[in-house]
Parts: sequence; structure tokens; C-alpha cells
Amino acid sequence: MKNTYSKILELADKYRDYTARNLSELVKIKSLSKDEALVQQELKKQMEEAGFDEVKIDGLGNVIGRIGNGKRILAMDGHIDTVDLGDLSQWDFDPLGGEIKVGFVRGRGSVDQEGGPAAFVTSGRILKELGFDKDLTLLFVGSVMEEDCDGLCWKYIIEEDGIKPDLVISTEPTNLNIYRGHRGRMEIEVEFHGVSAHGAAPERGVNAIYKASRTALEIEKLNENLAYDEFLGKGSVTISEFVSGSPSLCAVADYARIHLDRRLTWGETKEIAVQQIKELVKGTDASVKVLDYKEKAYTGLEYGMEKYYPTWKLPEDHVAVRKAVDAYNNLFGKSPKIDKWTFSTNGVTINGVYGIPVIGFGPGNEELAHAPNEKVPIDDLVVASAFYAAYAWGY
Repeated sequence: MKNTYSKILELADKYRDYTARNLSELVKIKSLSKDEALVQQELKKQMEEAGFDEVKIDGLGNVIGRIGNGKRILAMDGHIDTVDLGDLSQWDFDPLGGEIKVGFVRGRGSVDQEGGPAAFVTSGRILKELGFDKDLTLLFVGSVMEEDCDGLCWKYIIEEDGIKPDLVISTEPTNLNIYRGHRGRMEIEVEFHGVSAHGAAPERGVNAIYKASRTALEIEKLNENLAYDEFLGKGSVTISEFVSGSPSLCAVADYARIHLDRRLTWGETKEIAVQQIKELVKGTDASVKVLDYKEKAYTGLEYGMEKYYPTWKLPEDHVAVRKAVDAYNNLFGKSPKIDKWTFSTNGVTINGVYGIPVIGFGPGNEELAHAPNEKVPIDDLVVASAFYAAYAWGY
């Protein structure tokens, strides 16, 4: 008689075309941050058709499907918003075509990150078919606005919906490896003020661009000397925007602003990162501030948070990681690679702020995130569907 894990694998493969078609339908709907209404309706419909016990949309627009009603809560998260399409001339196929071809689902969002939700919908269907009746609540979250503000969706789920899971599986792409952390990040703005003068006599003024430029060169040096963590790697900082202003193009610039993308390794905090920049501008009238995010969701609700996204990681021997390794072993008879994301995820809030354990497992190669010709192997979707069901079964 087949064991449960064999049945899970069998069903995941049986539903491979079902999973691919569901993902195709999601990809066909353009779903930028703050404009996810149509794709969320499609995801909700897919959860309902899969036989979930309950499916609802919260005030921020997150779709939350439920199976079971136990005391412990295991949640699976996949953000449903995507970045824009970029330069269409760089695509070899329609980024909104959702084409299923030669073993791939192709298009924007297939990897980052609608493949995860498509796979966990199938995992829910598998669990219902197997008669899942453990003392456990499974939540399947199609979250919003992640591309604009990592973790904002989970701030709302935890603080406003009052849901605090015991564990969250992030379905961001991991190449089917187990991920247990990533660097944090923050957005810092530095403003410089000068004194305008006629461009014919620049010595009469104080040029804010020169102030900002000298600081920019120091930031370049700072990047080479930031902290290092054996697992997460080195912290980093780069200037992603330089803006200046003057009364005219025949005048000394009296204003300049630089925008910093700061990646934080283990042990680096908001306070440390801000102080490092303040040291570089000491003696000037420059101001240093961490930015805030506050925008309207597609539901019309305005919501926000500070753009500080804490570093997080779980120890390799954490029970959540061990259970992930066990689930993978039980399915495939081998051990998975344990690694980390290069980019940032909703884990910054789930674990970084609220301390809820997070592990990552998702279909697709993260190198295709935000890139042209984004596509995910259907085989990856099958493996992910099986893994999510297996993790829930053994949790």
C-alpha cells in the first residue's frame, strides 16, 4: 500500500496541467502593486474551486484561503503583485500571454511570484482529496503590494486581521531549495542645501551638487567596508537616485538629494546604518532620514509603514528547517540544499519584525525575477505542490 507521501507525489503529478493552467490564468492578468483586484478575484475563484473550507479577501486586499480549524496555524504566503513589463523588445514572447509551452509557463509573474500561489492552491486540493483532518489551521495567503513595500501585507494581516501563524512558508522562488533567511534592507534619503548664485560667478554661491557628490564618493568607499556574515554575506549600500535643483540652468544648484539602497547583513540595524551616513555628512547641513511608505491599496484603504525591512535568518537546526528537510526527504528520498535569498521578501516583517519562523520553498529561478522572458518549469510547480502538501501533512 502506498504511503501518504507517495500519494501526494502522485496527485501533484496528476494535477500538473491543472496547476499550469491556473498559473497561466494568473499571468494573463496584469497585476501591479495597488492594482491587484482582478488577479485576486481569479485566485479566490481557484481556491474555491479547489475545495478550500473558506476563502475571503481582507481590507487590504489579501486573499486568504483556509483549510482546517485547529489551534496551530501554518500559513503559506505568495505575493500576487508583479513588477511592470519593462522593455517589450527584450521579450521573446507576450509577457501577459500566460503561454504553456515546452514544459514552461511563460510570462510576467510566473516566477516572481504567482507560481508559488498556483502551486499552493494545488497542494490544498491534494490535502482535501487525502482527507486532511489534523488539528491544524492551514492558511493560503495571496498577498498584495509586496513589490512596492515588502511585508506591508503581513503587517496588516498580523495587526489588523489579528492572525499570527506559528510558522509561515514563503513560496518565493528558491530553485526548489530550502531557504532560511536573507539580508534586510532600508531606503535612506540624504538632502543637501546650498546657496544659489549666478552661474557666471559660482564663487558667490555654495553648490549643493558638490556637497552631494563628495558624499557620494564616500558612500562608494563605505560600501567596501561594511559588515560581513558567513551565511548572509556582506552588507551593501548604493546610490540609486541623484536629484538636484537650481533657480535656472544658469545658476549654482541650491539643492541636491541622493537616495540610498542599503542592504543589511546580520548584526546591522537601522540605527547603525543611519549613523554611518550621518558620520559622512558631519559638519554640513545635510539631513538624513529613513523614508516612509503610505499608499492606497486597490480596496481604497490607505496603509503604510517605515521603509526599514529587518534582516532575518533561522538557524539551520531550527525545527522549521528540519521539518522542511524531512518533508523533502520523505517525498524524494534525498536531502535538499539549504540556502538564502539574494533579494528581499515578506519575511522581513513576518520574522524580522514579529519573530514568526519563516522558511522558503518555491518554484522557479530567482535570477528570472524582474527580468524579461520570465518563465517557470511546470516540473517545478509539481514539486512545489507536493512539498507544501507534505510539509502540512507532517507539521
